[in-house]
Amino acid sequence: MATLTKIKISDDIELRKKLDEEYEKSSQVKLCKYAILLAEHILTTIKYKDMDNPIITAGYEVNKNWQEGTARKHDVRQAGFQIHQLAKSSQDIITQTALRVVGQAVATGHMREHAMVSSDYAIKVINMLFPNDMNAVRRERLWQIETLSNIENGEKDYCQVKSTKEFKPAAGAGNGQGRRQPIHHP
Repeated sequence: MATLTKIKISDDIELRKKLDEEYEKSSQVKLCKYAILLAEHILTTIKYKDMDNPIITAGYEVNKNWQEGTARKHDVRQAGFQIHQLAKSSQDIITQTALRVVGQAVATGHMREHAMVSSDYAIKVINMLFPNDMNAVRRERLWQIETLSNIENGEKDYCQVKSTKEFKPAAGAGNGQGRRQPIHHP
């Protein structure tokens, strides 16, 4: 079933549909890898000056840990919230929107749908940088499709926690409880 666009964007509907088809075939781990690459790509596109911000790097790290089965979905969700708080604190609308790409990307470990929302926020950034430029939108959607297509579809999706590592980006989210075991899907 096709995902719905949850934000207002000027888009190439056919290319989004192709991305959505690739999304449907992808494991959640593959989507996490894609979403983090997308987040880094968008921050680079806007020439974001604080790439090493500890909230962002902690978010990337907890997402990576979730991919490896050593962080809980709750931790990933909290990391996403932290990044959305960072977005709210920005005075620049393009930076805010780019940080929403990052927050959604990190949260992909919580729910796979965040990968598509992150992709749509990336298009919103492109709309802001290049108003009424459908060629720029197409270039971005093609980058997204190619990037997602070129990531191996891992055999594992994780649904339970296997670590007691606690996620504490700034204020300290997560309580370090619960263990997660990898689930192998045929």
